[in-house]
Amino acid sequence: MKLASYLYKERESFGLVIDDGLYDLTERVPSGAKSLVAVLAEDQLAVVREVCAAAVKEISLDQVVLLPPVVRPGKIWCVGVNYRNRAGEVDQAAEPKYPSLFMRTPKAQVGHLQSILKPCESDQLYYEGEIAIIIGRGGRRISEDDALNHIAGYACFNEGSLKDWMTHGVYNVTAGKNFDASGGFGPWMTTADEISDPTAMRLQTRVNGVTVQDDTTANMIAPFSRLISYISTFSRLEPGDVIVTGTPTGSGAKRKPPHWLKPGDIVEVEVDGVGILRNAVATEAP
Repeated sequence: MKLASYLYKERESFGLVIDDGLYDLTERVPSGAKSLVAVLAEDQLAVVREVCAAAVKEISLDQVVLLPPVVRPGKIWCVGVNYRNRAGEVDQAAEPKYPSLFMRTPKAQVGHLQSILKPCESDQLYYEGEIAIIIGRGGRRISEDDALNHIAGYACFNEGSLKDWMTHGVYNVTAGKNFDASGGFGPWMTTADEISDPTAMRLQTRVNGVTVQDDTTANMIAPFSRLISYISTFSRLEPGDVIVTGTPTGSGAKRKPPHWLKPGDIVEVEVDGVGILRNAVATEAP
């Protein structure tokens, strides 16, 4: 299933994606869950699948405003350098033993087809295409062997970042990773059962139609299972939490010369089997 969150007639809703349309689920889940995160918190994905068995398109995608799949996640954990083959970007001889982590706020990303905003404070906005894990079953000290069973689904993520604001402190990227509406998240959540092999997912990023990143999760240093296990050791994961799993070689700040985004650019992040997240870049109003 592909499940989207959206605004329809000024109401926050969620539903099943069917081709270029939606089957609204806001009033159809027997438990009364009215959002995707509520479905996850109440362990209702199997029930939603039953409800959707005879679903038909009833709303066109162009009638709604797509929101991030999880509108208000409790936690958004982001992973730093996590792909091999980043020649010239990281020290290949020093593969990290543990993941590098930081956090993003819910308002730091927008949904599919919404504008990513370049703030007036910086001209160094750049893209980082990534795969986002959405947690369905929470837990603490989750074993690697069981970790994939805690994933509800996957989405595309563009971790838009401001390079100069990532260097304001020592070992501190938080400011440059959290400008409002600087990244994209979507277009929807594709449930985990649709991904046959999480260790072989292809990720591509394009800017104005030109491919700038292309890699697979086979090149991850810490796979999804290890990330879940490591993070849950110190922080209980809850349904609806998001883990953004790292970007491969070719991110904008690491190119020579750097590839800074400018208003009018179109950034697409595509993950095979999941979807294509597309965002235009616009200037933030002062």
